[in-house]
Parts: sequence; structure tokens; C-alpha cells
Amino acid sequence: MATTSKSKPVAKPGQVKEFLYSWEGKDRQGKKVTGEMRAGGETIVAATIRRQGIVVVKIKKKSYSSGKKITDKDITLFTRQLATMMKAGVPLLQSFDIVGKGHANPSVSKLLLDIRADIETGTSLNQAFRKYPLYFDPLFCNLVGAGEQAGILEDLLTRLAIYKEKTLAIKGKIKSALTYPIAILSIAFIVTAVIMIWVVPAFKSVFESFGADLPAPTVMVMAISDYFVKNWYLIFGGLGAAIYFFFQTWQRSLEMQRFMDRTLLQAPIFGDVIRKATIARWTRTLATMFAAGVPLVEALDSVGGAAGNAVYLDATIKIQTEVTTGTSLTVAMQNANVFPSLVTQMVAIGEESGALDAMLGKVADFYEDEVDEAVAALSSLMEPMIMVILGVVIGGLVVAMYLPIFKLGSVV
Repeated sequence: MATTSKSKPVAKPGQVKEFLYSWEGKDRQGKKVTGEMRAGGETIVAATIRRQGIVVVKIKKKSYSSGKKITDKDITLFTRQLATMMKAGVPLLQSFDIVGKGHANPSVSKLLLDIRADIETGTSLNQAFRKYPLYFDPLFCNLVGAGEQAGILEDLLTRLAIYKEKTLAIKGKIKSALTYPIAILSIAFIVTAVIMIWVVPAFKSVFESFGADLPAPTVMVMAISDYFVKNWYLIFGGLGAAIYFFFQTWQRSLEMQRFMDRTLLQAPIFGDVIRKATIARWTRTLATMFAAGVPLVEALDSVGGAAGNAVYLDATIKIQTEVTTGTSLTVAMQNANVFPSLVTQMVAIGEESGALDAMLGKVADFYEDEVDEAVAALSSLMEPMIMVILGVVIGGLVVAMYLPIFKLGSVV
């Protein structure tokens, strides 16, 4: 299995430094067998292999190669592959070997190798995942734990794969809807800055030789250009610093995150899409947890964080408190005042019929379709709007600079 980090592994105090070794040997039937193992030295590898009845032929330390950052997409792909392998009856350890060796990102390969090593020493899959909270959230670990206890790990891994694929898809749609206008407006700002700093001053030197009064739009554009030329480093530096500190504050400050989450839900045009996407994630998560046999109160622990919005996290905590005291889920959701009547009515039907997970799944499907349609409509709407904005800004600058030439032509 490939490794991931360019630097060598560093051992904690009192812990033996481990390396990755590849080995070759022959089993009791004389067949050639190969494998990989993390250990503190070649002697440990050799002793471990001999205890398995294998005659060691060759042991080689593997070098570490750099890898890319592990993303949600990597974890989603791994979940789907592991579910497929286990459905096909492939043993767990062998599944990790196959998935890890076939992955294009060495960082993922190393992560899977470390998890496999933990499982090989007797650690449960659930506990092995919990050692890497950066990649496997409580929802993931709880579902895997429930699958291990109930003996339906393959089914729950399949559910997890579907859940993560749908969540990843809906996040991708929201990002694409937001990225396009931001990218176009950023390009428009850069083009405007280039015109102000280099193009307008060239026109200004020509206009000074006219010896006549310039039109008001031209005078205004030239004044803005003078400010850009004198303070361009302050404008770009200040804008870059503001964006950097804004995102740093957003990531580090809980109050800022809450403020931005509330603001995004109330934003025109995009707010409705974000709200639908959040409800889709919320209901999809609860449906997945409930279908896995996780008790409702316990499932709500993971649901709030999975929604990805502080408003719905606070609402989930309130719902959980009310459900704990005996209130029905429907009434608790109505009291939270963040769910449309369609959602609460479907939940009420699910509670009455005993098919809450199925009803929550239908709600998630509905809102995911709504997000798809909304994003498609936004994409169609944003293109002409952005073209109008660009035409007004860039076209206005061009017209303002050509007005004196038109005026001179009429005088002649």
C-alpha cells in the first residue's frame, strides 16, 4: 500500500517509531505471498510473518511520498468502495488493502493503512474511525458502530455511501451557484482596476492638450483613476487583508459563524436555496440515523452538526430537549419555527404510520430536487444579470472616456 507523507513518521514520547515495510514470502503450500506492514523494524516484521506460518523471503522498507489533502470526496469514494467490497463478501482487512492500493491519493492510502493496522490489532472498525475525527465525523462513526453491533455493517455502509454522495452533490451545487457570480465579479473588478490604472491615464494626457472643458462623466472617471493610481497598493492590500481577516474570523469565531449563517438564510435569491439545502441535509441525516436503528434522541446529536448551519443546530438542540421530555418530534419541530409546514406534516404522517425514516427520506428527496431546480434557475438568471452589470460598468467607463472625442468631432 502506498504511503503519504514526505517526512518520516515521528514517534510520540515513549512510543516506538514505526515505518512501512513491504514483504514477500511463501506459505505452507509453497505459494508466493506478499503484503505490507507498519512496524518498528524488520525483525518485528519477520517475527510477525513467521507466526503466521510464512517463510520470509524479502523485507523492504518503503519510502514515503507526498500526497494531496484528503477531501470529503475521497472519504465518500472510500465509503462506497468499502461498502461494495463487503457486499461482495471480501474480508474487511482485504477490503482495506484493495481500496488503499487502488487510490490515487497517497494520503488516503496512508490513512487506510493506519486504520487497517488498528483493526488488525483487535480494534473495532468504529473505534478505529474515531481516532481520525478530521475525516470521520460522529455521524459516520455512530452508524458504523450501530452496524457492527447489529451485524448489518454492509447495509449501513451502503446507506452511509448514499448519504455522503447526496450530501456531497448538494454541497457542490450550492458552491457552483455561489462561485460563478463571485468569479465573474472578481474578474470585472480586476478589469476595471486595469482600466483605471493604465488606460485612463493615457487618455488623460491626450485630453489635457484639448484645452477645453471635459464632460462631467469623463472628469469623474479621471478623478477615480487618479485615486487608483495614487492608492492602488492601499486598495488591493486593504481588500486582500479584509477578505483574509473576514474568512479567518468566520472560521475561528462562533459568534461570526452564527451571524453569517443567519445572514445567508435571509439573503435575497440565494437564501432560499441555502435553506432548502440545509433542510435536505437535516432530514437526510435523521432518516439515515433512524433507519439504522439509532434512538431518536441519540440521532439528534449528530443531526444538528450535519445540517451545517448554526440556526438549525440551535433548533436541533431545542428539539432534542423537548423530545427528551416526552414531546413528539412533530410538535418539537413546529416549536422550533425553522421548518416549513410540508416538513412537519410529513413527519407527523411518519410518526403516526411508524415509517418516520421513509417519510424523512421522501422530504430529503423533495428538497434535493428543489435545490436542483433552484440552482438551474439561478444559473439561467445570473448570466444575463452579470452581463448587464459588466456592460454598465465597463461600457460606462469606455463611453465616459470617448465623450470628449465625440465632442471634439462635433466642433470640427
